[in-house]
Amino acid sequence: MEKVINDIVLAISDVLYKPWIVPLLLIAGGLYFTIRTKFMQLSMFKESIKVVSEKPKTENGISSFGALMVSTASRVGTGNIIGVATAIILGGAGSIFWMWITAILGGASAFIESTLAQIYKKKNSDGSSYGGPAYYMRDAIKLWGIGKVLGAFFSIIVIFTYAVGYNMLAAYNLQSTFSTFSFYNDKSPKIIGVILAIAFGAIVIGGAKRLSDVTKVLVPFMGVIYVGVALIVIIMNIKNVPHMFQMIFKNAFDFKAILGGFTGSCIMFGLKRGLYSNEAGMGSAPNAAATADVSHPVKQGLVQMLSVFIDTLLICSTTAFLCLITDVNPQNYIEGDAANAAGYVQAAIHSTLGNFGPIFIAVSMSFFAFTTLIGNYSYCEGCLAFVLKRNLKRHEELIFRCIAIVLIYVGAVSKADLVWNMADMAQGFMVITNMPVILVLGGIAVKCLRDYKKQKSTGLDPHFVAADIGIKEETDFWK
Repeated sequence: MEKVINDIVLAISDVLYKPWIVPLLLIAGGLYFTIRTKFMQLSMFKESIKVVSEKPKTENGISSFGALMVSTASRVGTGNIIGVATAIILGGAGSIFWMWITAILGGASAFIESTLAQIYKKKNSDGSSYGGPAYYMRDAIKLWGIGKVLGAFFSIIVIFTYAVGYNMLAAYNLQSTFSTFSFYNDKSPKIIGVILAIAFGAIVIGGAKRLSDVTKVLVPFMGVIYVGVALIVIIMNIKNVPHMFQMIFKNAFDFKAILGGFTGSCIMFGLKRGLYSNEAGMGSAPNAAATADVSHPVKQGLVQMLSVFIDTLLICSTTAFLCLITDVNPQNYIEGDAANAAGYVQAAIHSTLGNFGPIFIAVSMSFFAFTTLIGNYSYCEGCLAFVLKRNLKRHEELIFRCIAIVLIYVGAVSKADLVWNMADMAQGFMVITNMPVILVLGGIAVKCLRDYKKQKSTGLDPHFVAADIGIKEETDFWK
């Protein structure tokens, strides 16, 4: 049965990742927004660091930093270790270059979608906010009720992607990290799955505020420690730096190999794993961005752009360098059509740091996976409420959370092919729904950016009024 499901999922995924569908939307869309925003990834980078430290407007509001940590918790996860290693094994070292390109261009897409989420966010009874792509689809696209249909469809896809695809994959990636240890046996995935499901359940029952509190502490902590240890490995192998970059760029531009098999090329693996890692253009981070209490939508758009860079250009690159700078051959970790990514990373770090290395990776993966599960789940309940057109009742909320907990266990005991293919398919559906919408609505975010720059040029701390950029629809916050 699992094989039949995997074959169906793989067939759908293969269609989605034809060069003119998901790849074209992401790369061409990101390039288009980069040009329209006048290369804001560079020109506004310093500003993005400045606004992330701002306090919320109200005492109980979620800060830009808090919203950043929730979205980064989803972005910074097992994909930063296992996903990167998988791309290197199956796509070659050049996949890292194309992962960088995806992130750089994706920063502009992330800005557009998160700014739109802030503009069209909704107000809770306690004054806090919520929103995301479903809401800007519904409220900004009025033609024939298409926006409502798109919003509901997108919400269902988000639930499937994060509660099923991504969380199952995160659970699998975590348990696979322990496969290199002597104590690992046939029962280990089940034991690890149970422990992970219980830990996840203890957090999600606490609700959104606890999600923000937990991720705000764990994400920066685990990120700094991981980068620090990887730097030690890089420094200890510093003589291999020129060869490492030679491998990356030589493989990235081996167009004969790329054109000979695009679906298995470094470009495709760089795009897939880059997307899985930074999620730019998918419409996931805007759900977190909409909760931030800021004076101008552009501020949170800049913060979410920064999250993409933190994830891919910093942490994914850290894993790539950690692996490629050693003498461990990634081709030795191809097992049939799959990659033993955990084994590759463990071997790479072990070659430099000895027995400490694999233990450190296992601990890091535990932190990465845990915050990924929390960040992923934080998107789901709001989307379910959008589909139902009402808030969840207490018993519905409990049932939904219990299903999410069970799926963690199922992911831990599933096979690698199924969980990776499921995640690829699900994220592909998000891209083909969200990217066309933000291409249509992107002009609103661009006008918002101009308004922000205009106010900054006069020395003001920008405050947004929707009518100032010609928005006629009623908004909950920007009157």
